Amino acid sequence: MNTPLHIGILLFPDVTQLDLTGPFEVFARTPDVVCHLVWKEKQPVRSDRGLMLMPGCDFSDCPPLDVICVPGGPGQIALMSDSETLRFLRRQAEQAQFITSVCTGSLVLGAAGLLSGYRATSHWSSRDQLALLGAEPVDARVVRDRNRLTGAGVTSGIDFALTLVAEIRGHDVAQAIQLQMEYDPEPPFNAGSPHSALPEQVETARAQMADFIAVRRRATELAARNLAQNKA
Repeated sequence: MNTPLHIGILLFPDVTQLDLTGPFEVFARTPDVVCHLVWKEKQPVRSDRGLMLMPGCDFSDCPPLDVICVPGGPGQIALMSDSETLRFLRRQAEQAQFITSVCTGSLVLGAAGLLSGYRATSHWSSRDQLALLGAEPVDARVVRDRNRLTGAGVTSGIDFALTLVAEIRGHDVAQAIQLQMEYDPEPPFNAGSPHSALPEQVETARAQMADFIAVRRRATELAARNLAQNKA
């Protein structure tokens, strides 16, 4: 019997629920793993699309984590200047085996100073912002650099989680979980990435997101300044 691994997924207001629930589904099926949803207080938390989720522990009673996972979503913007959350992540990172993220959760890790000098990915619309936080942006669905493991946008959280399970419990376990979940993507359209979507579709998406991405960039720039001041 393996020693149980404690995986903590950060749950926060306006999280993108699939960033969180995709990996949670994989981790919950993994032998000898205890998966925690963690937030500041044990009260229901509303996702960006209205799904209510309940944390199982708060920052004060969260056990030492072997794996930290930060999902993304619009609420990630506020987290980048949330000193309490950033302190919690830095504290847990001191003993964690893996420090991970899905989607724009990587920007939160970056704001905590946990991606400086590491290769990482994020949602395609904001991946370039990682460079402001000292990381090297990589255009890939899952990126591993030493003990940092990051997934790209939303649905890549399942790929990321299966990759991590292969690391901690072996490829046979990860493949068994993939089969249990019937994770065998055959999307109805070949439009899930800027590489496959039509150029006009990509431009439309960029235009629709432009104002929000600008807000996120300002938050990233502020986080970058805070990091620089802390190092000074």
